[in-house]
Amino acid sequence: MSQKQLKEAFISNLNGTSLLEISAGLSLAPLCLLCRGLLLILYYLHHGKPVSSRKHSLLLDFLVLVSPLLFSCTVLSPIIFFMPVILAAFCAGIFSKIYSQTKREARAPFGQIVKEFQKTYLDPEYIPAITVFRVYVNVLTSISILAVDFPQYPRRYAKAETYGTGVMDLGVGAFIFGNALVCPEVRLKSCTTQPRFSNLARQVFSVWPLISLGVGRLLSVKSIEYHEHTSEYGVHWNFFFTLAFVRLAASLLLAVFPKRKAWLVALALAVLYQLLLSTTSLKVFILHGSDGRDSRLGFLDANREGLLSLLGYLAIYLASVQVGLWLLQRRASVRGWLEALRGLALAVFVLLVLLQLCQVCTEPVSRRMANLPFCTWVLAHCLLLLSLFVLTDLTLVFTKLLVKGSSVPCCWKVVQPPGSSKKHGMEAVLVGREDRLCLISAINKNQLLFFLLANVMTGAVNVLIDTIHSKAAFTLCILHLYMFLNCLVMSILHARNIVLKFW
Repeated sequence: MSQKQLKEAFISNLNGTSLLEISAGLSLAPLCLLCRGLLLILYYLHHGKPVSSRKHSLLLDFLVLVSPLLFSCTVLSPIIFFMPVILAAFCAGIFSKIYSQTKREARAPFGQIVKEFQKTYLDPEYIPAITVFRVYVNVLTSISILAVDFPQYPRRYAKAETYGTGVMDLGVGAFIFGNALVCPEVRLKSCTTQPRFSNLARQVFSVWPLISLGVGRLLSVKSIEYHEHTSEYGVHWNFFFTLAFVRLAASLLLAVFPKRKAWLVALALAVLYQLLLSTTSLKVFILHGSDGRDSRLGFLDANREGLLSLLGYLAIYLASVQVGLWLLQRRASVRGWLEALRGLALAVFVLLVLLQLCQVCTEPVSRRMANLPFCTWVLAHCLLLLSLFVLTDLTLVFTKLLVKGSSVPCCWKVVQPPGSSKKHGMEAVLVGREDRLCLISAINKNQLLFFLLANVMTGAVNVLIDTIHSKAAFTLCILHLYMFLNCLVMSILHARNIVLKFW
């Protein structure tokens, strides 16, 4: 077999992992974020000022926010269930140290502190969990697209061939989910004077970079005979095309149907598509081609997975628009967000129950077809990750109030309620979002560039290195260097306030 055939075989015919393992892995990013925030607060407590060095800030963010994820999906994957426990214990130790030192100064009982915390007012214009969710999906995707070509990345985490739940399968759906959370229909929810099809026109203009990137990827892959998994999207299709066409189709549907009923349109679309898969020959066509022998003759036949899975991804996008609209409802206090957190937990529970019912009544999860179980699974786990980020932010808000004057980048800004007087021991401190030195803010400013750069560097590494036969130490060095260079570029652009977006 040639090197190209070896690499294609290396990422083919896989079956994914368990939902429990994926859930355990999802908890790592919020715990890393919590650890970073607690370390910054502890630093402020000891030094009376935040970290001011750009180099030290980048190093801290990379070592705490990115590096643990690299280890967890490679050499530490055999103990993935212990990783959340280790990180949670470390965070608990830092919090205990912070609380014990502040308790000497503030003698308020813990019960009173909790009551005051629930009454704390938060900046209603900024929901950090959405930003962090989108950035971390990008980071995890960038890690996986290169790591999957190394033997240290477990095969069960890679994309499943037909049925199964791999980590990378979830990443595709999470990308769709994250894009929908900040789409024009969500961000401009309060504007009622705009023409009905204005968002569609905006999307037509904004998706051309995605289509250009899709064409560029297609031409580059074919020209250098780069290894590719044909049954993933087809011969000519790729994820850039999927994302572009889903955004266009969703804007068209949301121009016709009320945005507040987006979940009904999503449900109808997913159920109808599943009925077609179960009662017609559509499933056989997707899996085996028009002649039943995996033919790739004609554009539709050659790209059947990418074209027909658009229906499932469109359902995920529309459901995510509903989530975005619900999240942006005005909640001014911590108590309001605690209630929202309960709502998210209930939604996750209901979706997981529906997932089990869907798999019993229809078929297992299939990213290749983007069937109803896949849509349900993606929404359940994306909401789980989002709720964990909200919980992390609330925990950091509580800790910041213990250490007055401290701040954490990409965390909620605490504000004084209008007309309120200072309260004993726990007055709200007005602090700005210190995102000037934040890696999350840097990536958030140029997310598409970050993903594009990761794809280019992934291709370069695969061309230059025999990834399949790499040793563990070499693999970790390459992955860390690859991610650090990408993060460094984003950091430099952020420091110079450069946003490479002109559409």
